[in-house]
This record gives sequence, structure tokens and C-alpha cells, in this order.
Amino acid sequence: MQNPDLDTLARTASHGDLAALNVLLATVRPEVLRMCSRLLRNREDAEEACQDTLLAVARGIPAFQGRSAFRTWLYRIATNRARSAHTAGCRRAADRLDAVPEVADARRTSLIASTRLDLLDALAGLKPEFAEAVALRDAFGLSYREIAGLQQVPEGTVKSRIHEARHQLRARLEPDAA
Repeated sequence: MQNPDLDTLARTASHGDLAALNVLLATVRPEVLRMCSRLLRNREDAEEACQDTLLAVARGIPAFQGRSAFRTWLYRIATNRARSAHTAGCRRAADRLDAVPEVADARRTSLIASTRLDLLDALAGLKPEFAEAVALRDAFGLSYREIAGLQQVPEGTVKSRIHEARHQLRARLEPDAA
């Protein structure tokens, strides 16, 4: 489904049309799950973040005014819910580590999972428009033009935001690189 169709569904749902809301949620669920899966290390956390995102969309749709594209709003909610799931997962992991007297074997730690967690922490420290632009480009594979459309800014602004976001991320993830 193209952006205008989602935007039309979102506007219709925002005016109280439950059928439009149901179609909207069913349409975006696979995309939301893919987004959350790219940001979170395990399937259960991604599914939880997906459900939280869809619930937030359902609850928040009356406030959606269409000032930005629906997908921009959706990506922002999904990113925030993934961050929350990540934070909750870290707390649960810390609680489990406190309960387990032995230290985990470092060889069993997934480098990819560790990198994702570090990336989520680093993204949380960026300005929202920078974090969103770099996540849309690098995690979701959108083109500069698509991101510009979603963020409703010129392509040059998107490129600038992504460049600055990558610079800041590099500094946060590789402190010696700064």
C-alpha cells in the first residue's frame, strides 16, 4: 500500500472510523514487526514492541492530524517502543544476573545482539530527527528521497542529518574515533 493510502486510512481512522483503524493496523503490522525485529535482539522483544506500537497507534490515532506522513509518525512510535522494550529487557537481564552467582560466558554473547543494544543506547542520545533519519536509512533501507518525503524536509537536509547522526553515533560507539 502506498503512502497516500496509509495517510488516507490514518486520517479516516483519526475521525473515529473503527473499520479504517482495523485495516490500518492490519496493513502496517508486518512492517512494524520488521522494524522492531531490526532493532531488537530477540523475536519475543520485537513482537512485544510491535504490539505496543500498534496499541499506541490505536490509542493515539485520534490525535493524528496529518501534519507529517503517517509512516513518519509510525516509525517514531515504533522506534520509541523498541527503545522501551530494550530498556525493559536490560532491566530484566540485570535482575537475572543479580540472581545468578556465576558470570556469563563471554563466548556465548552474541556480537550482533550486543551491537544492536549499543546502537539503541546511542540512538537514544541523538536528536529525534537525526535518530529517525539514520534509522530510516541504515536500518530500514529507505532512500534519501523517501526519508525526505516522510520527514517533509529537503533531501539535502536528510543527507546532513544522516551525516551528523553517523558522526555522533561513531563517537558514542567508538569513543577513540571521536
